[in-house]
Amino acid sequence: MMEQVYGFTMQDGPGAHFAATADHLFADIWSRPGLSIRDRRLLLLGALTAQGQIDVAEIQVGAALHNEELDETQLREIALFLCHYVGWAQGTKLDAMVGRVAANRK
Repeated sequence: MMEQVYGFTMQDGPGAHFAATADHLFADIWSRPGLSIRDRRLLLLGALTAQGQIDVAEIQVGAALHNEELDETQLREIALFLCHYVGWAQGTKLDAMVGRVAANRK
């Protein structure tokens, strides 16, 4: 499931903590019925932006573009929407990052 979510082969991180976290998160949480991967990614983008974790959100943006779940226009709309709920600065940082990631993919 981890490869399906991110669109590329993920290497195991160091230690048992990473393994236990990844196993639980992708085998149990991302695999649950009821929400699509795209739905979960949208929620995660909102949560990460609200917490100011734009560097971590960049992984999700790249995966969403790679997996064709969202396009640049939709991601920029998400950033604008989030400006009004998580703060203009955080939404603007997300928008700028979306622009960088999209440009790098072209």
